[in-house]
Amino acid sequence: MKVFAVLFSLLLLAVAPSFATGAVNVNSAQARALLAKNAKMVVLDVRTPEEYRQAHLKGSLLIPLGELGRRVQEVPRDRPVLVYCAVGARSQTAASFLSSKGYRDVYNMADGLVGWYRNGLPLQVGSSR
Repeated sequence: MKVFAVLFSLLLLAVAPSFATGAVNVNSAQARALLAKNAKMVVLDVRTPEEYRQAHLKGSLLIPLGELGRRVQEVPRDRPVLVYCAVGARSQTAASFLSSKGYRDVYNMADGLVGWYRNGLPLQVGSSR
């Protein structure tokens, strides 16, 4: 199963540049402002479960990048989506993928959870799944 997830992730990374990038890159400060403005925003964490347990944004939905292709239906289409990972690379791939699937209001937190932490913004520790 892990081999499949890794292969799928590599495939996504390889074809991501060919996707129409409808996602908007924002930094963590801008992401926080978006979240404050829109309580219905879906916050999508595309890191691993291990990374998620260490720290995550409160209320975030965990779908690791390698599982996004088969679990995309879990991401609501009728709400804006903020995607994040550790430093912005995986989330950019995920945001581009969502845009290619017809999601309209997609934001990529380009500085990732590292940027969020460096800005002193609140994190949740431990699993809430």
